[in-house]
Amino acid sequence: MTITQNSNRRPLRAAIVGSGNIGTDLMYKLHRNPNFEVVLVSGIDPASEGLARAREMGLGTSTDGVEAVFQGGSIDVVFEATSAKIHAANAPRYEKAGILAVDLTPAKVGPCVVPSVNIGANKAANNYNLISCAAQATVPIVYAVSRVVPVSYAEIVATVSSKSIGPGTRHNIEEFTHTTSTALAEVGGAQRGKSLIIVNPANPPVLMRNTVYTVVGKDVDIEAIRVSIHRMVADVQRYVPGYQLVVEPFLRDDHVMTTIEVTGAGDFLPKYAGNLDIINAAAVAVAERRLLY
Repeated sequence: MTITQNSNRRPLRAAIVGSGNIGTDLMYKLHRNPNFEVVLVSGIDPASEGLARAREMGLGTSTDGVEAVFQGGSIDVVFEATSAKIHAANAPRYEKAGILAVDLTPAKVGPCVVPSVNIGANKAANNYNLISCAAQATVPIVYAVSRVVPVSYAEIVATVSSKSIGPGTRHNIEEFTHTTSTALAEVGGAQRGKSLIIVNPANPPVLMRNTVYTVVGKDVDIEAIRVSIHRMVADVQRYVPGYQLVVEPFLRDDHVMTTIEVTGAGDFLPKYAGNLDIINAAAVAVAERRLLY
C-alpha cells in the first residue's frame, strides 16, 4: 500500500494505550506511516515485550497506563487497546482533553465505524469504535450488497486461528459476536444480522476466512452485486493489502454468498493473524481519514 505524506500539516501525535499484541502491532503500523508520530506507548506491565520494543525504537513509554496520556505533551489521537471497561471510564477524559479516541475494544462509546463504509458519515465524532475484527472483514461486503439491493438478512462465519486470539478475546467472545451481529445491520445495511466465530486449533495455523451470506430475493442483478463487491474489496485493500476475495460472489435461490480471506502484514503479529491485523489497519485508516482529509 502506498502511503501519501500529508503536506499541509505536521504528523499527528499519537499515543497507544495497551502494550499487548494488538498495541505492539499497531505501534509498528503507525511508526512506518509518515502521517503519524508515535509519542507514547503506555501499558501497566514493566516486563511487557511491547514496551521493550518501543524503547528499542526510541519511542516514549510508560507503565502508568492511561494516566500517561494526561501527564503532559500534546497528543492528537489515542488508540485504546485495553478493555471495554477501561475505555468506557476514560472516554470522557479524552473528550475533555480534545483528544480523538480510536477504540479497539467492544466499549461502543462512540459510533461504530468501518473506514470503507461510513467514516464520512461520522466526521464530527470524537470517539470511534472499531466494533470487532470480524466486523471489519465482513461488514464491507454486506454493505456492498445492500447498496445494490435490499438485504433482509445477513449471516457471517469468521474462522480464525486459535493462536491468533488472546485471553481477552476468549473471555469476551459472546460480546464480540453480539456486537458484530448488530453491526451487520446498523452499518452493513441488512435488516437483521447474525455472526458466528469459529476458533480453529489447526497447526499450522489457518488464515482468517470469512463466509458472507446475504438474503436478497430471487429477481436481482447478480452482475451488479459482483461489481459492487469487487469495488468494495479494492477500497478495503487500500488499507488492508492482505484482504482478498477467494470465492466469487454467486446467487443461489434467494441468497448471495462469497468468501473473504485476510492475510496479515506481518509487522509484529504472524501473517496468519489477519483478524488482528485488519482491526489495527482499520484503526490507522480511521484516524487518517478523520484528522487529515
